[in-house]
Amino acid sequence: MTFIPVGTRGAAFAAAMQLLVTRPQAQAAPAVRELRALGVDAVALPLIGIEAVAGEPGSPPTELARAWASLAACRLVMFVSANAVAHFFAAAPAGAAWPAGTLAGSTGPGTTAALRAAQVPPGCIREPAPESAALDSEALWAQLRPHDWAGARVLVVRGEGGRDWLGDTLRGAGAMVSFVAAYRRTLPVWTAEQRERMAAVERGPQHFAWQISSSEGVRNLLALSPALHWRASPAFATHPRIGQAARDAGFKWVRVIAPGAAAQAQAWHDRTQGDEAAGPGGPSIQSRPL
Repeated sequence: MTFIPVGTRGAAFAAAMQLLVTRPQAQAAPAVRELRALGVDAVALPLIGIEAVAGEPGSPPTELARAWASLAACRLVMFVSANAVAHFFAAAPAGAAWPAGTLAGSTGPGTTAALRAAQVPPGCIREPAPESAALDSEALWAQLRPHDWAGARVLVVRGEGGRDWLGDTLRGAGAMVSFVAAYRRTLPVWTAEQRERMAAVERGPQHFAWQISSSEGVRNLLALSPALHWRASPAFATHPRIGQAARDAGFKWVRVIAPGAAAQAQAWHDRTQGDEAAGPGGPSIQSRPL
């Protein structure tokens, strides 16, 4: 990807601001490395913690063990995130292999990469088409819709709670849908360095921009720093719903971008170029709806 050299106004923005990557730590660290390689001054400040669902000592949680025992009977196992993949496969019985007749659903490249790393055959993976405007359950359903779901067993692997849109849609198409919680989301547990970073954010929010990939992360931010107003901080959101959550939380400048390091880097360099209106405190900006 080629970027136009940063101009005078953009250089001031780049020097004064860091981009805070708010994904869970396991995903934030590699995302930061990718963004830095693309010229973005990015650092990790997770807004969501991830922990395993507890089971008996030395054994996987009962529901996960049952899910693995019935895996071959499923037409589709839908994974809502890379964390769902990691925690589901951590509970796999010794020597277990992915059944050849079971599809694995993914909503994006991070989840797909996790499935491949877990040795799920590429031919079993279903994900949104490359040209999809958004990476979400709706885009995945566009790939799944042509199948006959009448009487098919479907398992959705997710965190505790979560969105039910795809499950409801599959039920409407005749599938028998069940859910299993492979992990739970919590408030983040920050390192000492991350606590110091958050203190710096609270002292000078105008010196930081936010990459926000979850509406729950926005809610956690408000819980972690309830007294701070976010009008001075730009935010990049990876879905219109998340962008709206950021605006509702008080962020004035919000841009909705596609997921992934390349899209974020392009948006960052566009922003530092000074071509987009105003900056912190200026008008709210949103790209075309995803």
